[in-house]
Amino acid sequence: MAHAQTPLPGIVPPAVGEAGAAELQISVPVIELPRGYRIAKRVLDVTVASVALILLAPLMLLIAIAIKLDSPGPVLFRQVRIGRGGKPFWFFKFRSMVKNAEQMKRELITKNEVRGGPVFKMRNDPRVTRVGRFLRRYSLDELPQLIHVLHGEMSLVGPRPPLPSEVASYGEWEMRRLSVLPGLTCLWQISGRSDIGFREWVELDHIYLDTMSFWTDLKILLFTVPAVITGKGAC
Repeated sequence: MAHAQTPLPGIVPPAVGEAGAAELQISVPVIELPRGYRIAKRVLDVTVASVALILLAPLMLLIAIAIKLDSPGPVLFRQVRIGRGGKPFWFFKFRSMVKNAEQMKRELITKNEVRGGPVFKMRNDPRVTRVGRFLRRYSLDELPQLIHVLHGEMSLVGPRPPLPSEVASYGEWEMRRLSVLPGLTCLWQISGRSDIGFREWVELDHIYLDTMSFWTDLKILLFTVPAVITGKGAC
């Protein structure tokens, strides 16, 4: 069962609307992967994340500078997300919205474009900055999550980590998404992203959970490249 997590030194509290998120008590049975697959998956995660962080360091520096020049606020956005087994963790991404985005969300909630479920997304979200729109189109805002992959909080491939407020409305069917490490990419990422509804999103996660293998992960990673380049379904 997940327990309350002490805020890390130098890190701001959870975003508005997620207060008390770290105290969310969740018990989710985890899937124990076969030893060979577990080791191969971890080796792939560490190798790809390490190489990517080194090669992309100049790009990440340019992104950080662009964010600072474009709008006031920190370079990184941080939230509590729910990981494997219901364990909360601090989640980082490049900031792509204005500073008060979480407060503004309350006023925009009726304009949610995701069909069904608790996830909120808008194609023309007024909270997104000029630089942020470019970053989100090509998933560049997700690059800091490579650090989570190195730390073992996430994997390259797996269901995307949800917000505590989203998990609070989950039933048993949706909870199964939390039985493995969350990922940078998944079947949802290569199947249209925001173009599909929440139920279809969860169904794709179930398909992944039922067919998990090293080769499945490799195929998803390969298909992620053209999906990111074309920006299909980005929101």
